Amino acid sequence: MHTVIIIDDSKTSRSVLRTILEEHDYTVVAEAENGAEGYEKYQEYKPDFVTLDITMPIMDGIETLVKIKEFDPGAKVIMVTAAGQKHKMLEAIKLGAAEFVTKPFETDQIISILESIE
Repeated sequence: MHTVIIIDDSKTSRSVLRTILEEHDYTVVAEAENGAEGYEKYQEYKPDFVTLDITMPIMDGIETLVKIKEFDPGAKVIMVTAAGQKHKMLEAIKLGAAEFVTKPFETDQIISILESIE
């Protein structure tokens, strides 16, 4: 059973992602609504995967990704982005993100990405 932390400032996005993940036997160990909280939860839970929204208050996804990768270079982080943020996605990949998904979420896309980076 794989563990996941969902970091996203949108309660709706967190809820949709949680449903998709739990229906496919992933365990959501924590959720966070900004990067600072997400980073703390990553240190606490050390999950198998992180889904990380790029645009958030307090600490955005790029900053959070850098901190998580400094803490754990082997972290498997999947960036979540709205359409039209290609430059941010490219930056995230350069900084060590494993993959990215775009909103609105497609179940098949998310699950196949998780399976490909296990």
